[in-house]
Amino acid sequence: MQPTILLFDLDGTLVNTGGVGRKAFKQSLAHCYGRDDACDSIEFAGCTDFAIMRQALEAIEQEPSPERIQSTLDVYLGFLEERLQHASDYQVLQGVRPLLDALSTHSHLALGLGTGNVEKGAKLKLAPAKLDGFFSFGGFGSDAEDRTLLLDIGRTRGAKKLQRSAAECRTIVIGDTPRDVIAAKELGAEVIAVASGGYDLSTLASYAPTHAFETLDELAIELLI
Repeated sequence: MQPTILLFDLDGTLVNTGGVGRKAFKQSLAHCYGRDDACDSIEFAGCTDFAIMRQALEAIEQEPSPERIQSTLDVYLGFLEERLQHASDYQVLQGVRPLLDALSTHSHLALGLGTGNVEKGAKLKLAPAKLDGFFSFGGFGSDAEDRTLLLDIGRTRGAKKLQRSAAECRTIVIGDTPRDVIAAKELGAEVIAVASGGYDLSTLASYAPTHAFETLDELAIELLI
């Protein structure tokens, strides 16, 4: 079987955290700059944490230097961890756990993340459901602000795990936003879109993913192996 790298988006694809990420962003900006409205006009779906924070700082006329973005994200991560401990609306999305259980038994597959979350934030969001153990690598928002670039980094790490070159591997991105589809296609990867987040199936299908499903329950494992 062909060695295959699977890169899963996180929010809206694997879990729904009940909006704690946006709330933690607002809280961090209020704590650091006295403004909790900086994120109100930002679309989070498919966006990287660095891009969200950069836009938020620009909105309140703070210089979005890499150092300031990082220091504010560090504050955000503290609030995120605290909020996740009390997130009553947190849920693992339909079909996720059975799919990961099945995929993890195949040695020619490398399961990773392709997410705009910074790495620590991704691990925090997966930990309540104990999903973090399925993913030993990934491309994260802490690797690159650009989504295509972070997916490329994830692909390189997945190929290394499989002890192959990226060119020898099939790469499949699984995500719930148009940005996931666009970035995967720019990478030259296959992409499976799932309407478990904020976009409906017809909207996702209009971006011409390789496959599109309402939920991961509908995804036949044969398409991935």
